Amino acid sequence: MTPKNELLFVALGGSGEIGMNVNLYGTCGKWLMVDCGVTFADAGYPGIDVILPDLAFIEDRLDDLVGIVLTHGHEDHIGALPYLAEDLGVPLYATPFTAGLIRGKLEEERIADRVKIKVIQPGERVDLAPFGFQFVPLSHSIPEANALLIDTPDARVFHTGDWKLDAAPILGNPATAEQLTAIGDEGVDVLVCDSTNVFNAGASGSEQDVRRGLAEAVAAAKGRVMVTTFASNAARLHTLGEVARETGRKLCVAGRSLDRILRVAKQCGYLADFPETVDPETAMRLPRDKVLIIATGGQGEPRAALARVADGTHPISLEAGDSVIFSSKQIPGNEVAIGRIQNILAGKGVIMITERQAHVHVSGHPGRPELAQMYKWIRPKVLIPVHGEMRHLMEQARFGLSEGIGQTLVQSDGDIVRLAPGPAQKKGHAEVGRLVLDGDVILPSNGATMNERRRIAVNGQVSVAVAIGREGRLIGKPQVRVQGVPVEEDRDAFIADAAAAAGEAVRSGKRQGDRLREDVRLAVRRVATRWTGKKPVVDVLVIEG
Repeated sequence: MTPKNELLFVALGGSGEIGMNVNLYGTCGKWLMVDCGVTFADAGYPGIDVILPDLAFIEDRLDDLVGIVLTHGHEDHIGALPYLAEDLGVPLYATPFTAGLIRGKLEEERIADRVKIKVIQPGERVDLAPFGFQFVPLSHSIPEANALLIDTPDARVFHTGDWKLDAAPILGNPATAEQLTAIGDEGVDVLVCDSTNVFNAGASGSEQDVRRGLAEAVAAAKGRVMVTTFASNAARLHTLGEVARETGRKLCVAGRSLDRILRVAKQCGYLADFPETVDPETAMRLPRDKVLIIATGGQGEPRAALARVADGTHPISLEAGDSVIFSSKQIPGNEVAIGRIQNILAGKGVIMITERQAHVHVSGHPGRPELAQMYKWIRPKVLIPVHGEMRHLMEQARFGLSEGIGQTLVQSDGDIVRLAPGPAQKKGHAEVGRLVLDGDVILPSNGATMNERRRIAVNGQVSVAVAIGREGRLIGKPQVRVQGVPVEEDRDAFIADAAAAAGEAVRSGKRQGDRLREDVRLAVRRVATRWTGKKPVVDVLVIEG
């Protein structure tokens, strides 16, 4: 597990799944971490919004970790830092915009003074022995997305991060074809590459094209227009600012994360000509065809602005004839949440436009033509697909071979891969897993708390209290409370039956303490199973007089 004269690669997240990207490179006894992100919970994690990577593997080797390099500022690449960076105890390396987003997160957690951020300019080289790395700007849906050119004694790696090709980028100056070709000319041993859109036969497209589509959609609208997009897509915010000017509409921004992105972007020299905005109250007083609202919540997030507008709990309201433009792609797994909001809006007569009806979104990830072009520029000896589910990784491996790359290797979270010397090959497996952020507490995703919560969510819960006299006799009637057990109108009869079973368990047995508690628990659960076919969680309180 300690890298010697070799280069090792270990993904602790983001390989075999979408999101939660964490990658480790190891050589000469040291490790370098690239990104430290989160993913978002589904129905299998009741009460949880954010899932964190389990970094136990590198936490056991903290003395050998030299730093954390962040490719860009999306949550699936930086979102775990407020919760894990302080314990890792190493500097963070990021370009100015990404550093600004990270600093805001650390300030919210009140640890900004305890985590060191080193701001690196795009193109600047950093020596972090035994590693050297350089940020290589690429296009994506957020400013300052970067690939990493990583030099080690045994191999040179081009780690793409998230990227796309854009012939007419709105913000930033991505590396040119000539610059990427020059990197390939110098020699690249391994390409570690984004796989998200490998099934797309066409290129992702340019932000300039989206401007035309959005302008047409907004110009055709008769009432209020709300556009929902990823808050971090500063290029899209720039586009919407231009669309608002072009269509003669005042701009309103709804969502804290949008405010934060705008603030950091302006601090870094982006969005300098973004229009002055109006507050929600002013927006509601304007003529309906004179306002354009940018809102968070296009992925169905229940606390975001769009969900609150749909539910009628936001200062902004929409009604029949107004329009909502979804200027973002549905992330797999969010279909139900998005559909709920769209159905509510549809019931109000709101017109909805998605990328299926108009050209209002382009992806920030490379389709097959872009992947093929990157292969031609970089010309790696080995391709390691990352950032995708297993179907994405396998497909990019096949595609890379068809485009002439000599070797591809498909790994998943926890696989320890030796990249050099010699052919890339798997050498072992590291501990990986998931943690959940439950309120302010970090817990194992499959620990006692979450497993209990899942059981309660599936089967319900029964509480039983019995009072026992000094001679072990039952005092009074057992008290039963029910939550989530499917008895509905028969609740009173069920409680009476459960209480009788609890009393009988006390009277018929001569046990005390834990043994008595278990007898009562089993007796009540048998009643619940007989009534419902389910086995609820049964908690028993024994009060001894």
